[in-house]
Amino acid sequence: MQNERGMPVRKRATSLAHGLVEALSQRILLGQFSPGEKLPSETAIVREHGVSRTVVREAISKLQASGLVETRHGIGTFVLERESQLGLQLNIDTAASVKAVLELRMGLEVQAVALAALRRSDEQLTRMRQALDDYRASLASNDSCAEEDRRFHQLIAEATGNRYFTEIMQHLGEAMIPRAQVNADERGAIDFSHLGYLAHLEHEAIFNAISRKDPDAARAAMVLHLSGSRDRFSGNGSGLARLDG
Repeated sequence: MQNERGMPVRKRATSLAHGLVEALSQRILLGQFSPGEKLPSETAIVREHGVSRTVVREAISKLQASGLVETRHGIGTFVLERESQLGLQLNIDTAASVKAVLELRMGLEVQAVALAALRRSDEQLTRMRQALDDYRASLASNDSCAEEDRRFHQLIAEATGNRYFTEIMQHLGEAMIPRAQVNADERGAIDFSHLGYLAHLEHEAIFNAISRKDPDAARAAMVLHLSGSRDRFSGNGSGLARLDG
């Protein structure tokens, strides 16, 4: 059976379901739908995304199969806890474990930022800009920049358009910014405002490369940022575990 454009109806429905799965997955993995939260009703999703009920049901089925949601008959569909999705447990409580996470991020985020530079939307770029502006404001007020820092890196993962980058970064969560994870005995007397300022300059270089849609410059800026965090950590004592990443 074909529609008026000659496209098989089933193929088109499958394509629409895939797109809806990607859209809902991104919102779940970015925390826009929190664990335990009920998804919008079938009717609301149909209205928001302009698809049929059949497409919505197929998308929800795929989300269930991926372990992102569960449907409670007669009640609705709910987001599952993300911690159980990857089976990965991160215990960030020593200087060595912080450096190990930075090495992991180097492998992951250098590729992610290149893809983000190629694929980011104007809206995503605006949200990155806001995250960095919020970071700078927190830095000026001597407040923790951890949430803004995590948000900036998470937005880069989102801009790849690849849900698995988003999912892994979401799972890392606070481990991405591990300065509060290391035990007190390993923290030194560090000028965190200065280190936060260095991280801010590196973030700006990353943002500028993404803004120009320059993947090579984006890779180089991310390498500089994460290797700088690692080297500052290694070269100045384990107290640098509290550095914004």
